[in-house]
Amino acid sequence: MLSDCRFLFRKTYLMSKQDPFDFSNALPIINEDTEFFPLMSQQDEDEMNNEDTPEILPILPLRNTVLFPGVVIPITVGRDKSIKLIKEAYKGDRIIGVVSQRDVSIEDPTFEQLNSVGTVAHIIKMLQMPDGNTTVIIQGKQRFRLLEEVQSEPYIKVTISKFAETKHKSDKEFKALVASIKEMSAQIIQLSPNIPSEAGIALKNIESTSFLINFISSNMNADVTDKQKMLEMTNLRERAMMVMELLTLELQMLELKNQIQSKVRTDLDKQQRDYFLNQQLKTIQEELGGNSSDLEYEALESRAKKKKWDIHVKDHFNKELEKLGRMNPAAPDYSVQINYLELLLDLPWGEFTKDNFDLKRAQRVLDKDHFGLEKVKQRIIEYLAVLKLKRDMKAPIICLVGPPGVGKTSLGKSIAKALNRKYVRMALGGIKDEAEIRGHRKTYIGAMPGRIIQSIKKAGASNPVFVLDEIDKVGSDFRGDPSSALLEVLDPEQNSAFNDHYVETDYDLSNVLFIATANSLSSIHPALLDRMEIIEVNGYTIEEKIEIAKKYLLPKQKEQHGIKTKDITLKNNLIEKVIEDYTRESGVRGLEKKIGSLVRGVATKIAMEESYDPALSLDDVERILGAPLYDKDLYEGNEVAGVVTGLAWTQVGGDILFIEASLSPGKGKLTLTGNLGEVMKESAIIALAYLRAHAELFNIDYALFDQWDVHVHVPAGATPKDGPSAGITMLTALTSAFTQRKVKSNLAMTGEITLRGKVLPVGGIKEKILAAKRANIKDIILCKSNRKDILEIKESYIKDLNFHYVTEMKEVIDLALTKEKVRNPQNLTVKPK
Repeated sequence: MLSDCRFLFRKTYLMSKQDPFDFSNALPIINEDTEFFPLMSQQDEDEMNNEDTPEILPILPLRNTVLFPGVVIPITVGRDKSIKLIKEAYKGDRIIGVVSQRDVSIEDPTFEQLNSVGTVAHIIKMLQMPDGNTTVIIQGKQRFRLLEEVQSEPYIKVTISKFAETKHKSDKEFKALVASIKEMSAQIIQLSPNIPSEAGIALKNIESTSFLINFISSNMNADVTDKQKMLEMTNLRERAMMVMELLTLELQMLELKNQIQSKVRTDLDKQQRDYFLNQQLKTIQEELGGNSSDLEYEALESRAKKKKWDIHVKDHFNKELEKLGRMNPAAPDYSVQINYLELLLDLPWGEFTKDNFDLKRAQRVLDKDHFGLEKVKQRIIEYLAVLKLKRDMKAPIICLVGPPGVGKTSLGKSIAKALNRKYVRMALGGIKDEAEIRGHRKTYIGAMPGRIIQSIKKAGASNPVFVLDEIDKVGSDFRGDPSSALLEVLDPEQNSAFNDHYVETDYDLSNVLFIATANSLSSIHPALLDRMEIIEVNGYTIEEKIEIAKKYLLPKQKEQHGIKTKDITLKNNLIEKVIEDYTRESGVRGLEKKIGSLVRGVATKIAMEESYDPALSLDDVERILGAPLYDKDLYEGNEVAGVVTGLAWTQVGGDILFIEASLSPGKGKLTLTGNLGEVMKESAIIALAYLRAHAELFNIDYALFDQWDVHVHVPAGATPKDGPSAGITMLTALTSAFTQRKVKSNLAMTGEITLRGKVLPVGGIKEKILAAKRANIKDIILCKSNRKDILEIKESYIKDLNFHYVTEMKEVIDLALTKEKVRNPQNLTVKPK
């Protein structure tokens, strides 16, 4: 923007320092008879360029501006050196060198701190201002390069050389560029309210192209660095291109600023118009026999007569309604009170949907929507049966716990459909504010009811199926602990009188069927966990996944992609390949994505009218999905002592892991690697301590523990591992390493150990069994207390597996190790002392 233009005509004015665009207090600095015409012609410019320049010049450093040839600018001089220089030059030939500083923060710059290119200037006039400062009017003549410093005191003098300029070709393109610069400068002047209109006239009257570029470069709103860069350009065309770029940027900023101001002005006009119309509407309502506040009061009173609420809520509402009647409609609290009363009227006090007690229909709905999950379905049918007999049973709080993608959230919809109830869902992941559950106090600005009450209002009934999703991911911070607020919501003995801070009166949640979902119980508040009935939703077996894919996932993907039933067929072996080679999960979310990819591959063939076989083959799967992503977890053999297969539970289901133990000569040091957690490290320490204490039981020389170092490693070091279930696996690996006895083939195990030699039960058994089956493992060692978990798995899924239940660590070793030693055992001997 040509924001700081100082245009000098026959009569030139110096703008006041207080406001650079206020010409009211301008001072005349050149008289009418001043023989100077800044709007110079090409001839004037040529004469100026041909003027002789002294070989040595005194240098006036500039901080915040750059002087261009032909341009006249006023400069306020404040430094003692600069004032002395100006006074001496003004008495002499009035020729000085003007150079900008590299760093504007330096008060007294040296020769090295000046830019290498400056401008020869002629002092036109010197003025003493009322505030004591000295102001000089200077005009640029020619550019020069600084060579060497001649003197530094009392001011800098240097030897100079003429600045060699490259001649440019004045072709059509260059003329068009100059015309564009003129036009753009005129637009900027027109858009800028602070630039005088004379600036546009000045630009039109400039004849010299070089002076035009210098004039705009000097007065445009650009950094000193950019202006110095333009001054140092030897080619006028390149300088014109840079000016064009900077002007374009400034024009865009001005246009955007004007657009914003126009929008703000439009918004204000709209507010004034709305206010005027509202005042007219109020007047019309008063002429019709009542004002708007009276009509609102009557509407609220009329709606209240139709509500079926108890005496306490009715008295509370009437009291708040009377308070509204006493309020001035113009008061700020009036709208707050209106919103509060409307919320009380919108809540479904005592309004219930009629439950469908057809248990066979409910069973059909659950079976149709979800395959497997027998335990969950049985619990819902039990709830319906009791409700059918008793009619007023308090709804239980069910918590479905399992890995992602097993259908916990979608199960809530099926339960609502089976019960013929309304369905609402509230995602709790990441909630840290207690007010999200209990609401804000009504006196706060922007107060709102909690999400529990909002969801009940949205459902329109007091007995919906309410899914509290991801309850294990509730957080807490300085705003409160939402888990503590949920204690009242999820307690069947307390939620009949749930108190929301905004509602200010109790609301009965005892008829709501709350269903919470979680991936893990470890992060749930213990008091909150105690109020819920835990139902584990474990991962699916391969057989279950195949059935789910055929009955649910494939039809759903066909419908979403516009594919007919006959257009694609997936056989069981093909689905099994997708499950084993392209997904690794307990649920079916990843499987659904892969089936969607297969369907899209067929859709592409149909859309491109290419021939294909609807019955996809294994080759088609690899062509569409690419190379297999996962290898089956195969048993690694038992030829090396100290390598044992364990079973682990992860967030995405079960998995197998290999624990390796190796011995090396040393002093009995134990090393643990593999990104192990603290609990897993403790299991290894306990296993080694037990083995040392019972070495004779396993025919191990005690001295071996002091003369051989032990290294226990769990592969896949990038994956964090923790938990106590690898205890018996650690013990077996160490015993195998010290005795060099083989581990039985196709064997895996899981269980926690103690120093007393006991084996304790662990969780995630179903997922671990599925992982063992995927790895073709036949024998599994478990704690005897885990037998109940095996009984819950369908017998058809585990018919090929042999389970060995133990209670002592000695039993584990007897079952896991053979009497045979490895072919090339380590030379485990005791060195003589």
